[in-house]
Amino acid sequence: MLRRTATTVRSACKKYGLNCTKFAENRRNMADLQQIANNNERAEALIKSIEAEISGIQQQLVERQKKELINENAALAKEVEAALAQLVQLELRNGKKQIPVPGSRGFCTSAGPVAPSAEVAPAPVAEAPKQTKEPKEKKVKEKKPVAEKPAAAPEAPVDVGRLDMRVGKIVEVGRHPDADSLYLEKIDCGEAIPRTVVSGLVKFVPLEEMQNRLVVVMCNLKPAKMRGVTSEAMVMCASTPDKVEVLSPPAGAVPGDLVHCEGYTRTPDAQLNPKKKIFEVCAPDLMTNGDLVACYKGAALHVPGKGNVVAQTLKNVNVK
Repeated sequence: MLRRTATTVRSACKKYGLNCTKFAENRRNMADLQQIANNNERAEALIKSIEAEISGIQQQLVERQKKELINENAALAKEVEAALAQLVQLELRNGKKQIPVPGSRGFCTSAGPVAPSAEVAPAPVAEAPKQTKEPKEKKVKEKKPVAEKPAAAPEAPVDVGRLDMRVGKIVEVGRHPDADSLYLEKIDCGEAIPRTVVSGLVKFVPLEEMQNRLVVVMCNLKPAKMRGVTSEAMVMCASTPDKVEVLSPPAGAVPGDLVHCEGYTRTPDAQLNPKKKIFEVCAPDLMTNGDLVACYKGAALHVPGKGNVVAQTLKNVNVK
């Protein structure tokens, strides 16, 4: 019996010890939770305090900026008032009376007498009526003699010297995309860029004879569109209704060589004026002679120091 009692007591003590241990652990956990809750409260209070400080600083900045803007506006208003007063004084010195504009602090000038209002500055307005300036006598300006315009330089005579003919080389040639009877050529005339030229020579000159050929080109015609392509020059040819031959420069000529005419000064227009019909006037006198030399009124077209411009077989026919 005693043994059973002792065993029961020992068992009860063990259970009591376990319960005490669990109770102690629970108390520690409760203390930790309470500390965490206290820390959260302190953090929230700190955050609210910081937000309040930030709001106060922002408000101070706004107030400071308002004050600065108010001071700037006041300074500008003073400058405007000073400028206005100076303007009024200057106008009064020139005899212009000041009229107050209703509902504003400004003035406008007028020749008619108007009573000054209470808003007008007393000093300048009070002096205005006292000034009685005698009207100034208008000075009669002496008419200056009209200068005679210098006489216009006399226009150069209409002859072959007004035509800008040069040696060119056909560097590219093909059929016009929209016209079977036209060639489309690129001709080197001694300039930076070859000129685009449209020629109606398909029926008279085979394509292979046009390739890399030296020709005489008139370069100062006004550019004109031919079937949608702008032609910038004209290839000079000896021509009849049935046959056309491209004129040939002398041996040794190179692209850019100038073509002259004996007895005529070469002074070509930058661009011929179509209304003056200079080429049309010269064209009837441009012909080949009996020696196949291209001439103007019988005077040979030539490249100085190299020779004459010639046709192949056509004698005494028009050049165009």
